[in-house]
Amino acid sequence: MKWSDINDIAVELYERYPDTDPKYINFVDLREWIVSLSEFDDDPERCGEKILEAIQMAWIDEMD
Repeated sequence: MKWSDINDIAVELYERYPDTDPKYINFVDLREWIVSLSEFDDDPERCGEKILEAIQMAWIDEMD
């Protein structure tokens, strides 16, 4: 997965952390969780706040 795979990342996070409410995760932790996904294969430094926010929103949508 790359940073551009926002929905795929959100699904993986939802499956890995089912009891976590993504509304309350800070971006530092969110970034670390994404980078630690075994399927993730992108440059960790290529991520910005907009990408993290989009992933967080997709994760919230996945919960609904």
